[in-house]
Amino acid sequence: MKNFRTLGMAAASIAAALLTPFASHAADYPTHPIEIVVPSSPGGGTDMMARVFADSAKKYVPQPFIVTNKAGAGGGIGMTEAQRAAPDGYKIGVLISELAIIPYLNMTKVTTADFIPIARLNGDPGLIAVRADSPYQTIDDLLAAARKQEGAVSMGNAGSGTIWHLAAAAVEQKTGVKFNHVPFQGAAPSVLALVGGHVDAITVSPAEIGPHVAGGKVRVLVAMADKRLPPPYDKVVTFKEKGTDLVIGTWRGLGVPLNTPPEIVKYLRDAARKTAQDPAFNDALVKANLQPAYMEGDQFQVFMNGQAAYFKALLASVELKK
Repeated sequence: MKNFRTLGMAAASIAAALLTPFASHAADYPTHPIEIVVPSSPGGGTDMMARVFADSAKKYVPQPFIVTNKAGAGGGIGMTEAQRAAPDGYKIGVLISELAIIPYLNMTKVTTADFIPIARLNGDPGLIAVRADSPYQTIDDLLAAARKQEGAVSMGNAGSGTIWHLAAAAVEQKTGVKFNHVPFQGAAPSVLALVGGHVDAITVSPAEIGPHVAGGKVRVLVAMADKRLPPPYDKVVTFKEKGTDLVIGTWRGLGVPLNTPPEIVKYLRDAARKTAQDPAFNDALVKANLQPAYMEGDQFQVFMNGQAAYFKALLASVELKK
């Protein structure tokens, strides 16, 4: 009996020795820079949001945030890398709306259940934009051309399976038109393709075309929003105003791998909340044409699960051509 008791005490001591260094590490967090994995190309709305957050959060976190871009597979590559990272708080994933879409397209195995959400930070409606010299002056002009000949209008998007690909497919479903879908590796490349005359139109968020709208190179035809947007998009008609019930947009937030220690999750959630409440952060988002849309971690989880259910049902009724 004494031997069993001795063995048990030894096992407990070994377990405590193994756990103590990590517990101490979590208590000291963070001791070196924290990586934020952006699942899209540099220059797009997701990238801008991450960089605005990284800059603003310096007030509340003693270590810097380092932004890295891992584009591809509709965001699946970057989000998978974040999900597979060591659960130590030193690699954070930017979670985007595609997380609720691409699992149902068999583009990734990562789902909304594979992260501990830190916070939602931003949400933006979809837009359809054309070049300033486009013959399509209104959304009715563009839809008429697409209706006249299937595939006559080329519609760029941020990649197969992305929210903007799905948004264009939803427009087809609601209006009876057929576009020639042209995917790119992120929103920023799709915008450059539009400006360069390689596609007729794109589905995109306000942030991703803001500088080109301000520079007079791009014109927005319609917004997929509940109501009109603030300037400079306040003159843009919505689909709902045109009698088409279509409201689709993107959202962006932060998440860490499952099994990340609760102390680290709490630390990051507190830092995200303080940053989101900072007027400088919100001003920077607005200047980048990004709409602040903060949501606490637990609420963000419920929201993401709801989005996954919504898009699963939508995909069952939409023919999503690549």
